[in-house]
Amino acid sequence: MDEKTFKTRTKKLAVAIIREVGRLPKSRAADVIARQIIRSGTSVGANYRAACRAKSTADMVNKMKIVEEECDETAYWIEILVESGLISQEQVNEVYKETNEILAMTVASIKTLRARQSSGNRKSAIVYPKS
Repeated sequence: MDEKTFKTRTKKLAVAIIREVGRLPKSRAADVIARQIIRSGTSVGANYRAACRAKSTADMVNKMKIVEEECDETAYWIEILVESGLISQEQVNEVYKETNEILAMTVASIKTLRARQSSGNRKSAIVYPKS
């Protein structure tokens, strides 16, 4: 998968998260979780964009680790929403699946970057997530 496609997917994830939050019931608990998931869900794409502008392989690995953390946190908040009964699993199946796919691609990219880093191959520092 190329950079442009991954940027598009992470942006679509952010929009989907925002839309799902709009469907939550009005309660104190839902409001607190909504703020958290909006922060993490929108942060995935923002941090990926920062990673694309990395100055070195090490810098990109560090920025991609942030993408990984934010994506994992987003999955966590989706699970909390479902397990607390604030939203049904069916309502979030697609966004949860996409979150996990992006997470898996991010982890794979980090592994590839680290392998390149340790082998000393710095010719092509940027490694885009594979689908």
